[in-house]
Amino acid sequence: MIYLDNAATTKMFESSARVYTNYACTNFFNPSANYAKAVEISKALDEARVSIKEKLKVSNGDIIFTSGATESNNLALRGSLRSGKWEYIFSVGEHPSVYNVAKELEREGYIVHFLSLQSNGEVNYEELSKLLNSKTRYISLMHVSNETGAINDIKRVSLLRDKLAPKALLHVDGVQAFCKIDFSLKELGADLYTISAHKFHGPKGVGALYVKNKDSLKNIVFGGGQEGGLRSGTENVAGIMAMVDAIKHIDVIKNYNHVLKLNKIFKEVIAGKTGISFIETQSPYIISLSFEGVNGETLMRALQDDVIVGMGSACSTKKAGNRILENMGYKSEKIKSSIRVSFSEDLTEDEVKSAGKKILQVYKYVWEKVK
Repeated sequence: MIYLDNAATTKMFESSARVYTNYACTNFFNPSANYAKAVEISKALDEARVSIKEKLKVSNGDIIFTSGATESNNLALRGSLRSGKWEYIFSVGEHPSVYNVAKELEREGYIVHFLSLQSNGEVNYEELSKLLNSKTRYISLMHVSNETGAINDIKRVSLLRDKLAPKALLHVDGVQAFCKIDFSLKELGADLYTISAHKFHGPKGVGALYVKNKDSLKNIVFGGGQEGGLRSGTENVAGIMAMVDAIKHIDVIKNYNHVLKLNKIFKEVIAGKTGISFIETQSPYIISLSFEGVNGETLMRALQDDVIVGMGSACSTKKAGNRILENMGYKSEKIKSSIRVSFSEDLTEDEVKSAGKKILQVYKYVWEKVK
């Protein structure tokens, strides 16, 4: 079986699993306690924060450990809310953990704006420039789309913010970018940045939020005051340490170049075949494909014994439609016939070739059955 749904989750590194076991079963102490073993764990967490900032290529700010991207995104957004006629900007292409919170804010009476997407999946920057003003409090955009692989120009957005809405906070959901594409958070200019461990071979249930200035956030969970008061609750030490182990084992540029080659090989296998099209986007890790005349879910299920592919965001696959592809201008029939292929650096060229050929074979078989 060849696994091509790495945007949904990745297999944990064996070394990270060993680290997890160590901190779950041997060095299991509570970092908030006062005895020596606990103090050692607290120091290990501080070192972990430094490791994450080094990977983000930023020296200032704080790392707040969370249960994953959903909590990080909620903390970034809910923690940034302020009373008054402030305005909040999101794109329609955001993950449900941002988009659904934004819709809830709208229902609660906040002034919320939704940016449309361009045909290539990036946000509409011209529209953003018209929306930004002195009352803009918050902007939240994905770095890399989990649906299409489109990469938003965060530096361009931060420069627009600096010029037109200098009081606004810029939050970036970096789940599909961190440890996958090379960037410097310092150069991007974001105030808040979300990461999730299971997207880069760490464990599920742990992530982090980078916060440039802790005074810009309020806590949304009350308790013992851990994580600088922004996220109370005993830290998931085993998960955090396993996450950092995964980070240390990732060579972003080397992996990117390998996946870029895999992406090219896969496209060469399927390119030009009747009825198949794909969206040309920037991140080599994700490809959105459409298969004329065949329902995407039908194809996914027919493939699953040999090749596992996705249907877009794993957090919203049970819902009808696809607001991202719809907003990019795709018709309903093409959306229904879409699947998502996403790569990992541990795949081989032969595996990708075999997967592409198998997809073609199964597509032809299913198409003949339903035509």
